[in-house]
Amino acid sequence: MSASEASVVMVTGGSGLVGKAIQSFVAQNPRKDETWVYLSSKDGDLKDRKATEAIFERVKPTQVIHLAAKVGGLFANMKQKVEFYRENTLINDNVMECCRIYKVKKLVSYLSTCIFPDKTTFPIDETMLHNGPPHPSNEGYAYAKRLVDTMNRAYAEEYGCNFTSIIPTNIYGPDDNFSIQSGHVIPGLIHKVYLAKKNNTPFTIWGTGSPLRQFIYSLDLAELTVWVMREYHKPEPIILSVDEEAEVSIKDVALEVVKAMKFEGEVLYDTTKADGQFKKTASNKKLRSHLPDHKFVSIQEGIQKSVDWFVENYDTARK
Repeated sequence: MSASEASVVMVTGGSGLVGKAIQSFVAQNPRKDETWVYLSSKDGDLKDRKATEAIFERVKPTQVIHLAAKVGGLFANMKQKVEFYRENTLINDNVMECCRIYKVKKLVSYLSTCIFPDKTTFPIDETMLHNGPPHPSNEGYAYAKRLVDTMNRAYAEEYGCNFTSIIPTNIYGPDDNFSIQSGHVIPGLIHKVYLAKKNNTPFTIWGTGSPLRQFIYSLDLAELTVWVMREYHKPEPIILSVDEEAEVSIKDVALEVVKAMKFEGEVLYDTTKADGQFKKTASNKKLRSHLPDHKFVSIQEGIQKSVDWFVENYDTARK
């Protein structure tokens, strides 16, 4: 294979949960014609156009997987709508325009299910993204992310660019942020059960535990992300999610964590804490039309692996 045919795949936000999972997947499934470069914030500020151009000059990517974003929990999103909108819009605009200027063959950007309309029918699918306003609590972040989908189509129409986007459901796995305050559901539960076991105290689940969610293990998502980069060539977004039947309640997830951690103490429910949205069911029909036989890691296996990783890496894990 000639050097001109070799690919350089650049991953922005390469040190986070999904970036680390992609590193693991690629290390286990290498291709001779692909070189992978993982960026973290120390490689340059993607909000800055000159810094972004300097990264593209140095790396010379042929493909880009764009994970970098300003993200935060509910409280941060409500307090800083301007910052979430402006910072994400700057990052996305710089990355997309540099991909055009430097003739990148493929750009895959990450969106989120929380950017869908607040009032919707279920299951949600890719065609519903712009059917109404997002939830008011995170509209700054949501509109910045929705614009990526709009611009993917615009870049394709005007410049013939091969830009697309991925919409994952709830992600969990090794290298997550296990903070009880700011982490997502599963890593937060894992950390709480770990402390309850260590301190011999009850484990308290916030809310009733009844809301339903679809969780995707980070290494599953990594494999599918690489598939999108290599094989999925349409500007329209694609939802990467487990099947609708794999939706589970927060209570069931919490009890799986209890089992995986071998916690034998008391389990309590603090029903003074809000449950949040009851369900956000997403359809993976589009994914299944391409990969009908893909086997997902079960929630039981994924939680066991995540618990084992957290226990082994407790001192260095983000928490």
